[in-house]
Amino acid sequence: MPQILTPELVLLDADLGGDKEAVIRALAARAGATDRVVDGDALAAAVLEREALTPTGMGAGIAIPHCKSSAVTEPSLAFARLEPAVEFGADDGPADLVFMIMAPEGAAETHLAVLSRLAGSLIDETFTDGLRGASTPEEVVALVEGVVADQEEGAEEAVAAGTRSIVAVTACPTGIAHTYMAADALKAAGERAGVRVTVETQGSSGTKRLDPAVIAAADAVVFAVDVDVRERGRFAGKPYVQVPVKRGIDAPDALIQEALGHADDPSGPRVAGEATTASAPQQASAGSLGGTVKRALLTGVSYMIPFVAGGGLLIALGFLLGGFDITEVRDAVIVENSLWNLPEGGLAIYLGAVLSAIGNASMAFLVPALAGYIAYAIADRPGIAPGFVAGAVALLMSAGFIGGLVGGLLAGLAAWWIGTWRVPGWMRGLMPVVIIPLLASIFASGLMVMLLGGPIAALMAGLTDWLGSLTGAAVVLLGLLLGTMMAVDLGGPINKVAYGFAVAGLGAGSPENPAPWMIMAAVMAAGMVPPLGMALASALDRRLFTPAERENGKAAWLLGASFISEGAIPFAAADPLRVIPASILGAATTGAISMAAGVTSQAPHGGFFVFFAIGNLLMFTIAIIAGTIVTGLAVIALKRWARRAPKATDAEAEPALAAA
Repeated sequence: MPQILTPELVLLDADLGGDKEAVIRALAARAGATDRVVDGDALAAAVLEREALTPTGMGAGIAIPHCKSSAVTEPSLAFARLEPAVEFGADDGPADLVFMIMAPEGAAETHLAVLSRLAGSLIDETFTDGLRGASTPEEVVALVEGVVADQEEGAEEAVAAGTRSIVAVTACPTGIAHTYMAADALKAAGERAGVRVTVETQGSSGTKRLDPAVIAAADAVVFAVDVDVRERGRFAGKPYVQVPVKRGIDAPDALIQEALGHADDPSGPRVAGEATTASAPQQASAGSLGGTVKRALLTGVSYMIPFVAGGGLLIALGFLLGGFDITEVRDAVIVENSLWNLPEGGLAIYLGAVLSAIGNASMAFLVPALAGYIAYAIADRPGIAPGFVAGAVALLMSAGFIGGLVGGLLAGLAAWWIGTWRVPGWMRGLMPVVIIPLLASIFASGLMVMLLGGPIAALMAGLTDWLGSLTGAAVVLLGLLLGTMMAVDLGGPINKVAYGFAVAGLGAGSPENPAPWMIMAAVMAAGMVPPLGMALASALDRRLFTPAERENGKAAWLLGASFISEGAIPFAAADPLRVIPASILGAATTGAISMAAGVTSQAPHGGFFVFFAIGNLLMFTIAIIAGTIVTGLAVIALKRWARRAPKATDAEAEPALAAA
């Protein structure tokens, strides 16, 4: 068994500072003095970056900061018993026992398995009481080695038998600690309830897939995950509960009872798939209605964007080659000509018409794809067909982008509800491929045609007319609003609303009606500012940023120039209360300048790399430079002079981080 803890990495009754950053840096420095870690500063930066994603305070006075890092040469632990205790974000107060788990990139599975078994042992009160009572570092090392050895010997023992069984999947982003702690907590809860619980841990030490026979015999499934479940279709038809992995640690008994309750309820949620009735999928049953709708809308927008990005760029190239009147002659040019029979105007006109036609075909999927994948997010595969149909009907009714949103929600909710019906066994195979698409399409598209399409079309027409009439101060205010929305959550829901609004109107733009193109330019320029501003700030005052942030700053130049707002997320994750306000200031400035100058963009993505599709490229560039300078200087000023309140910590910033 590889030794993962040595006396040199144990600190007892230590006062390491008033916050978790000081504790992590002290443990990293301790590890950096051994041959297990080559760079203590790099290790600390990696642990703090992981800590910014989700606090690692586990409750009961325990914290497990952890990371994978190239600075680590051998899987290891560092342990501190703190006096006084330090806040690590747990709901029940500060932690006095801190295990810092350090794994190298690409560590062997056997080594990671040892770390994983230790993480699971932290729920054992006998073990933690022993740690609190140890008087020497050697005692701590012996306790750790003993508990890992005990788990090694008992790893193949069956869980207490019962008349019922549950299978579970646990997974967290790094797959080191939470994954295995949740697994052990669920197994222990199963023992207490007299239920056999078999867990598949999808973590860094590898995934041992559940036996299909065990899945088939299980009464229910528990997904305690923060990432997608691999091969989810294996569980099709099973009653299930899905929660974040941390709840698998905090409330395993409640999860076991909830899963059994769903198993006893014929109308309870089931994992979607063709093995049974297509019933409540993950999104339709997890969380509040508002959360379900938000996830569905973001899913629809994310699937829609490739159609828009490709189609918009093709249309822009068509204008570049064929001129602005190419849309008027496009169809005739394609039908009547070929490469061997070029039209008047030559090859450029012909290629412009071809590119414009392909781009127009791609853009035509904007609303149907949006609606189809909104429905998919709610009802899984049975929702796709009624969603696409509802989107196509929205286009037919001239209801546009808003019609697609409404149609997709109606189709998805209808398909989900129909999937919960109890039907005879012979009908189950027909439900996802015939009955659900048929009835959900009639319901959603029928409502769009008979009741909703007309009013939504009138709303869209009024919105278009209003945008076209904007002048002066109103244009600048719209630019300020769009810029703020692009920076407030850096790729989150609000950012996607602004971007979706811009791309939805892109096809309606023309030389006579440039307002949609102006909105697209303002949105794209503003979205480029946060990463560019962080790149500038990290170059101007390197001392304010960690080594990892300085490296991220170098990459942010290219990400910002390409209109990838997410390039600023590593900075916002580490310091949201300074980075996000600074980003908003710069992006709002850029949006206002772009709109006031009448900058246009016929391309929905690409940043400076689609310069050919930008009208008034000079002002586009000036607007971005101005916003970048504002953001860069603002974040430097905030980091220098805006002090954190004591223990206002990353827990208070979690909503902003989750959105980012």
